[in-house]
Amino acid sequence: MAGLASPTAATAAAAAAAYPLPVPPKKTEDEKVDYLNLPCPIPYEEIHREAFMSLKPELFEGMRFDFTKGLNQKFSLSHSVFMGPIEIPNQSTETVKIPTATYEFGANFIDPKLMLFGRILTDGRLNARVKCDLSDNLTLKANAQLTNEPHMSHGMVNFDYKGRDFRTQFQLGNGALFGASYIQSVSPHLSLGGEVFWAGQHRKSGIGYAARYNTDKMVATGQVASTGMVALSYVQKVSEKVSLATDFTYNYMSRDVTSSLGYDYILRQCRLRGKIDSNGCVAAFLEERLNMGVNFILSAEIDHRKKDYKFGFGLTVGE
Repeated sequence: MAGLASPTAATAAAAAAAYPLPVPPKKTEDEKVDYLNLPCPIPYEEIHREAFMSLKPELFEGMRFDFTKGLNQKFSLSHSVFMGPIEIPNQSTETVKIPTATYEFGANFIDPKLMLFGRILTDGRLNARVKCDLSDNLTLKANAQLTNEPHMSHGMVNFDYKGRDFRTQFQLGNGALFGASYIQSVSPHLSLGGEVFWAGQHRKSGIGYAARYNTDKMVATGQVASTGMVALSYVQKVSEKVSLATDFTYNYMSRDVTSSLGYDYILRQCRLRGKIDSNGCVAAFLEERLNMGVNFILSAEIDHRKKDYKFGFGLTVGE
């Protein structure tokens, strides 16, 4: 009959009612940023940290041997031997080097809230570093170097306060050196900061500004100071093991310009870092893990403009 639905149509209607088709979700607006719950930025002095890891490895020339022996969970002793040439400052463009050898004895105390490091060398230099957590938010950092050479000893104390979405630092150093810095997160990925310093012994003062933008894949930083320095850096994380970095430094008072390109490659048993800059300098730094607690180090730097070639190898034993 025309007025009645067919059994097939009735069955389909019942099935549609029992199992309705999925409805696509409605598009919602982007979630608003909670500016009262921003992340805490890294310290002002470390805004170029990722770029420095690739572009400024600890290069050396000659032979190095480092041995660290742990006496207990908190206290350890270290021994370091270095043999190789060192550069002597001179007015000419040629590089002047003299052979040297030094031995360094160190003592380390590491605790969750207190770290003490001391080093004494055969040439009479004494280095000391202290890091102490005075509270959950306030940290004291101090370092000093004592030497037999006149006017070469120095020391500095740094107070670092870590807020919920900001960091501030205050520095005191010999020679009437005073400095302060502040950095603030203004978005989940962007932080802005500034610094000011006064060197009473040299009658110099300065002020600077910095910006840092970081995500899971990249880090971009910029810094400018009244001393004439302009520094830019960019790090691209290609993968969890590979990073590419570049930086640009310009001094608008001396008109010096330098740019460099580097990489950081982490393998299962080694880590390789290297760079090439606009002055014709090529460098590479390799850390190879031979066994648990034993690392082999290779360092190479070639300066084509100065015709200066530096090669070094070392062995590190102990953690």
